[in-house]
Amino acid sequence: MSAYHDAEWGVPVRDSRMLWEMLQLEGFQAGLSWRTILYRREGFRTAFAGFDPEKFARFTPADVERLMGDPGIIRARAKIEATIGNARAYLTMRDAGEDFADFAWDFVNGKSIRGNGIDVPASTPLSVDISKALKKRGYKFVGPVIVYAWMQAVGLVNDHAPDCLRRDATSV
Repeated sequence: MSAYHDAEWGVPVRDSRMLWEMLQLEGFQAGLSWRTILYRREGFRTAFAGFDPEKFARFTPADVERLMGDPGIIRARAKIEATIGNARAYLTMRDAGEDFADFAWDFVNGKSIRGNGIDVPASTPLSVDISKALKKRGYKFVGPVIVYAWMQAVGLVNDHAPDCLRRDATSV
């Protein structure tokens, strides 16, 4: 957990595919600890074709059944099916000329929002707005709490504590 915090959590991500991967992992984390997801992240990457939306969008019901038997991931049918649908939504956005990174970062005018690092909310009006925008595009498992956790993880918001070594290092 320390390595993830020190090297990844809150570091601004500008890569569309990686932003999408992290949003999917946050969806799988709902109801579980992030430690559980980190422990299985490589299993997810293997099972989900490297989180390549082009490949993952083509998964079939037979692939869902195969994934339901994969001990390297969280075997939640609704989340697996949602992730396949989310891959299709990602591709629809891309094919319409809407870059996922631009979509995400436009909500914060291209710059991380700096929280106070003390009173960290579960969701915000902005995470509600992003959630609605994602749902409008066909995404699932993207409620405001999941979206806020994603915003923190990918650096859209900087909620590192005031005395954290990463607080100033992750701002853009």
